[in-house]
Amino acid sequence: MSLSRRKFCLSVPGFLLIAPVNAGGDRATPNEAIAMVKKGLAYIKENGKEKAFSEFANRTNQDFHDRDLYLFVYDLNGVNLSHGNNPKMIGKPLIDLKVGDKYVVKEMIAVALSTGKGWVDYQWPNPVTKDLEMKSSYVEKIDDYFVGCGIYK
Repeated sequence: MSLSRRKFCLSVPGFLLIAPVNAGGDRATPNEAIAMVKKGLAYIKENGKEKAFSEFANRTNQDFHDRDLYLFVYDLNGVNLSHGNNPKMIGKPLIDLKVGDKYVVKEMIAVALSTGKGWVDYQWPNPVTKDLEMKSSYVEKIDDYFVGCGIYK
């Protein structure tokens, strides 16, 4: 085997090992989800709920939409107040929404009421891949509602 052919053979496995790692770069990190929620909370305080919830739901607003990141807001009764990926959810009482074996909104409310902020794991459709994937969402309570943002694992 020639030296140039050996280099090629050695570089292919390296490429295959690197490619999946780089492909994951399109997914958001836990710190980015927390930062998005903090940005949303600051926006609410500065601009009021009505304007903020409208901007969170506006898919063209890149301040609150980044790759697979978007904000959602629920009141403590489980009514969706804003959703960055599915506007059909807005205004709907989703307290009993069950995905797989989890009551997703109930778990988020429990975290918001018990610690004020934290993570909830569940399955949810990924807006980028359209597949049902494992998701972990960070939620943080403000007044009588909470703002959340999740990452797909």
